[in-house]
Formats: sequence, structure tokens, C-alpha cells
Amino acid sequence: MASSEEYLDYVLDLLRDVPAVTRRKMMGEYMLYSEGILFGGIYDDRFLLKDAPAAREAFPGEQAPYEGAKPMLLVDSEDPALIASVVEAMLPQLPAPKKKR
Repeated sequence: MASSEEYLDYVLDLLRDVPAVTRRKMMGEYMLYSEGILFGGIYDDRFLLKDAPAAREAFPGEQAPYEGAKPMLLVDSEDPALIASVVEAMLPQLPAPKKKR
């Protein structure tokens, strides 16, 4: 099941305090980036963050985005300030984007 545009808009509103958020649509789902770093995504109308220590402290609930994928962390808050602080804290803990040739 693909994620809806309405849910994407809802999540982007929650991320309004996160700097330079961009999205990329892939196979009906959305990858979420901040400052070029992949930090999470929207899968089947679920907002999930990559498993990083800063995110695990705030959102310990694991879910697989799709069958066979590594578990990610379910965002179960509607507090934009909390979500922004978690995403900003996780960015240094995530791998930098690969350089294009």
C-alpha cells in the first residue's frame, strides 16, 4: 500500500522546525532528508526514523518499513519541537551522503 499525499503533508508539517527537509518519492513511499542526509521515511502511512541512538531514546518502538527490511523507529509524537530536536540530534550519528562522480 502506498502512502497518501495527505499523510505526507501531515508529516512535513510535523517537520516544519527541521532545517532543509526534502523528500524523494520511491515506489509509492517517501524518503526524508535533512541537509542531504537520509533520516527517515514514510511507509504505508507510518512515519519512521532510521535507528540512531538519539532517535532510539525518544522513540523506542521498532517496525520494519516493509518485509525483509531493517527495523526503523516509529514516531509516535505530534510535537514538532520534540521531533525537530530528535532529528537534529541524529544527523551527526548518520552516514554522510555519498559523493556523486
